[in-house]
Amino acid sequence: MSETETHTGGCQCGAVRFRISGALGRASICHCRMCQKAFGGFYAPLVAIDKEQIVWTRGEPAHFRSSNHVARGFCAACGTPLTYEEPGNTMAVAIGAFDAPGGIVPTIQYGVEGKIASVDHLAGLPSLKTIEDLENAGFLADIRSNQHPDEDTGDWPPADWPQDAWSHPPGPARRD
Repeated sequence: MSETETHTGGCQCGAVRFRISGALGRASICHCRMCQKAFGGFYAPLVAIDKEQIVWTRGEPAHFRSSNHVARGFCAACGTPLTYEEPGNTMAVAIGAFDAPGGIVPTIQYGVEGKIASVDHLAGLPSLKTIEDLENAGFLADIRSNQHPDEDTGDWPPADWPQDAWSHPPGPARRD
């Protein structure tokens, strides 16, 4: 990929959006306990960038300093994990927050001392598409997503969006 490539993404609710210009760095998965808690999952999928590559195009992350060296950025309105920020010129961005995460392939695992053993067996579990689980979740038949689409939008949320989507709606959007 060339240095002119552009990557976009943001949080689940659309209050925070970003644009990254240039090539992405090393993609990884971290299994340490801090990352598990920060992502509320088995591990944290992250990709490294130079800090100067990212522009916050709508809103900006809130931060929690998870250690004396690291701040973690997240959307204050919906809680989506967004960044892992360490001292220096680099930071990492949550792969799942990108609009097109499928092309970002992790090449290394960190923090394996905290790895949950069952992670190695996930590929062998029975699998269903979301809509195939109607027996256990009948509400899926008429579900309407309040999630921001995987693309930049001029205004968000739409005027007809239900205001009960947030318990604490974000403030006015900031455009850079």
